[in-house]
Amino acid sequence: MGKSMKKKNTALASGLIISSVLAAAMIIGIFYTPYDPDRMNGAEKFMAPCLQHLMGTDNFGRDIFSRVLEGLKTTFFVAVCVTATGSFFGVLLGAVTGYFGGILDEILMRMNDALAAFPSILLALVFISILGSGKYNIILALGIIFIPSFARIVRGEFIRQKELDYVKSARLQGAGAFRIMFVHILPNILPALLSAVTVGFNNAVLAEAGMSYLGIGVQPPDASLGYMLSEAQGYLFSAPWYALCPGIVIILLILGFSLINEGMGGQHA
Repeated sequence: MGKSMKKKNTALASGLIISSVLAAAMIIGIFYTPYDPDRMNGAEKFMAPCLQHLMGTDNFGRDIFSRVLEGLKTTFFVAVCVTATGSFFGVLLGAVTGYFGGILDEILMRMNDALAAFPSILLALVFISILGSGKYNIILALGIIFIPSFARIVRGEFIRQKELDYVKSARLQGAGAFRIMFVHILPNILPALLSAVTVGFNNAVLAEAGMSYLGIGVQPPDASLGYMLSEAQGYLFSAPWYALCPGIVIILLILGFSLINEGMGGQHA
């Protein structure tokens, strides 16, 4: 038991450190980058990492470190908005269906199951083909796709919690349904919900990076870590730092939140 707790604490601390460093870099990138991320310089193409350019330069002579900071900002923004959208509507849907049950539960959960039955990347492609590519359309498409996973978790927790003594006591004291749902039950399912949020954030990072890599996600002039990987794939041997730098940042971002989830004893969404 002690070893297990120590392992969880180590994972949580490591995840918080990694995520905090990346979050700090993202915040700094909002206000300052060493170079203009979009400034091209033909005389400095494919410079290896050095003191002048910490992560080297790309095929247009742009500073990769500055572009990684800009891309990290975009990735954070998209992932946070997608997770917030999916969790907000997922919590509402899961709470209503889990607490009230009956025909409402059947109708809404069948719709939820139908949405969840399709591969998420396929649904995302359908939405993007309708809405068009771009940062805000990606947020809308992925936010809708993420609703079922949050709804399933919240519904299961509400079904379990509503039969416990503290909920029955609240009913006897005359508390209304929505007060019981959001004042009594919701705070008690926060550990499971926070675990789902960390998993959802990681899935959002991967989805945004994957779609941008395919050229249907975030579009220039907005920088994207996934789009940087797509641009770099033709230079893996001549300029390996071009792909390695954004790739390592994506890995660290996902690793940080995965360790936080593990440290919290997380569940998988």
